[in-house]
Amino acid sequence: MAKQENFKILGQASPNATTAVTLYTVPASTQSVVSTINICNTTASATTCRIAAIPSGESLSLEHYIAFDATVSAKDSVSLTIGVTLGTGDTLSVYASTASVSFSAFGSEVS
Repeated sequence: MAKQENFKILGQASPNATTAVTLYTVPASTQSVVSTINICNTTASATTCRIAAIPSGESLSLEHYIAFDATVSAKDSVSLTIGVTLGTGDTLSVYASTASVSFSAFGSEVS
């Protein structure tokens, strides 16, 4: 049987300040490629952000961070086009030091 590939918005979140939240979890029997993660700071001051790729069954730990306290300027957006590969049950976690920051993940799911 041929594999099915779906290009889509994988996840979007606007977490509370200083709170890590799950942006995306890979569904059962699926692999994903996160091609781009966009961070949009809608506040009038700079903020810092964190992004982590967490393997299935593990808790957030230092080795999972893709970005840690990276600065996003006031009223600015940053796009990271890095091609994160994830397997079934893996998650992307995001965090911002202030509220009003949005994260979007774009990519494909292969099942």
